[in-house]
Amino acid sequence: MSSRQILTSQHFAITIDRLCYQLIENHGDFSDSVIIGLQPRGIYLSNRISAKLSQILNGKKIVSGNLDITFFRDDFRRREQVIVPSTTDIDFVVENKRVILADDVLFTGRSVRAAMDALQAFGRPNKVELLAFIDRKFSREIPIEPNYVGKAIDSIMSEKVRVLWKETDGTDEVWLNSREVAA
Repeated sequence: MSSRQILTSQHFAITIDRLCYQLIENHGDFSDSVIIGLQPRGIYLSNRISAKLSQILNGKKIVSGNLDITFFRDDFRRREQVIVPSTTDIDFVVENKRVILADDVLFTGRSVRAAMDALQAFGRPNKVELLAFIDRKFSREIPIEPNYVGKAIDSIMSEKVRVLWKETDGTDEVWLNSREVAA
């Protein structure tokens, strides 16, 4: 298996900062906006973005939460192993709010579709936007495109993107892993 580093720790931090300033351009002081991280790994992006936004906006509390999409997935019953649900942590109503769904990797678009279904239980948002830390451009199965992109990459189906987070992996990096094909 070969690996290629997509983002170093330094570029990772710069990308988070850039995404925050793009969000501020469109959402101002976030008085009518919320950020929701998709379980399992979009929550790290959501938490990081929320903390950085709060820092940039002089301590303003950014309303954020985590959304478990397990039972809304279209492949829920097709898996060989049982999917263990995570915890949804949304203690606010999204009615008439501008919602930013945050996920670490946008691949086929199916997770985002499931998230939009799951989101309806919390009200009808005024607008839903998508923030993807890594956008795998050529892998979409559903016509979903992100509004905010940390880094777009060209990858093929057999490659795997690994986003490493300090919180769980001890470092902030992004890697593209591909299997070696025998000749």
